[in-house]
Amino acid sequence: MLRFAGTPDNRKVISMFSGAMGLDLGLIRSGLDVVIGQDLDKFCVETMKKNGHSVLEGDIRNIQADDFLQLSGMRRGEPFLICGGPPCQSFSTAGKRLGINDPRGSLFMEFIRMIDYIRPRFFIMENVKGIMSAPLKHVPTTEKDEDDPEQKLGTVLEVILSKFAQLGYKTVYGLLDAVNYGVPQFRERFVLVGSRDNENIFLPMPTHFQMHQSKEYRWHVIGDVIRDLEDNCGPCQTFSPERARFLDLVPEGGNWRDLPPNILREAMGGAYASGGGKVGFYRRLAYNQPSPTLTTSPMQKATMLCHPKKTRPLSIKEYARIQQFPEEWVFCGNLAAQYRQVGNAVPIGLAYAIGRAIQATADNSAEIMTKRFRGTSVHQKLKDAMELGGVSYGD
Repeated sequence: MLRFAGTPDNRKVISMFSGAMGLDLGLIRSGLDVVIGQDLDKFCVETMKKNGHSVLEGDIRNIQADDFLQLSGMRRGEPFLICGGPPCQSFSTAGKRLGINDPRGSLFMEFIRMIDYIRPRFFIMENVKGIMSAPLKHVPTTEKDEDDPEQKLGTVLEVILSKFAQLGYKTVYGLLDAVNYGVPQFRERFVLVGSRDNENIFLPMPTHFQMHQSKEYRWHVIGDVIRDLEDNCGPCQTFSPERARFLDLVPEGGNWRDLPPNILREAMGGAYASGGGKVGFYRRLAYNQPSPTLTTSPMQKATMLCHPKKTRPLSIKEYARIQQFPEEWVFCGNLAAQYRQVGNAVPIGLAYAIGRAIQATADNSAEIMTKRFRGTSVHQKLKDAMELGGVSYGD
């Protein structure tokens, strides 16, 4: 029988699919000890090493769970937490949603495999919001398969929850918007937290709000973090002369709708007659607003992220500021690889809040126990309002 190791003050973490370590850095800031990371991408691996972190390089499908334990100096059952975000492109709400038909979609099973063997006290699995409704499709190999009703497998999330239940983990999940945790960016992420020991886990309550009587608790805007870089932004991609010509006509906070009507068709090309709001076309950001979700490239036609004042995309340093990376953090690889690393990262403020919530559970300090609420139902109304502000809980 497996004997769980560790002490009450153990806060050691194993990170998988670590990328540029946005999730890890937030957890470290919350007081956790990320002892080892992992990634397949060579530039992400270089970034982790360059910044002084231990990393296990390689495809997780070819890595044994014991490799993590040996390199981290831990035994089964000892890690406080395993965290990771299996590559999420196949579940994205943009473009084709292939679900499990895409080989990348099956990587969540590798994450589950590691949890099953290592048996951490807690785990965090994060992903894009599309995973909550992505269908789990079967690829038929025979004519019989095509007609077999047993091949209707439900959703990816249903399978994930079922697998963790089979492993004996209690789970809670939902969508968290980073802007509600002090990040100057609208960015929704699916977050699933699990407890091996049936502890009273919860998703972090919002700490920042669109409206609040105290400035420190209001949403942060990009002017707070990038205004000083306006004339000294560092490495940056460039718009083509044609796109720059149209962007010069867009005011701060505007987009394609602000272009003169007589040039709209020319500017939009084939997208002119298409449906949808097309809010990302010729989008110029505003200093007094949170950023839209950072993408892996700020210069694509449908997802432009043009600087509020200058006719250029946001730079790597501006990206990093919005994602809350430390000033001294070094990103390796060419410019495209750096944008990809920062754009794919979990915002550090959001990761910090998740880490704090898990530690509050571990320390049994998250809730003030009372016999009853005094007065009216205002307390429940406040809790409901906080959930509407960006925290939605699963069953």
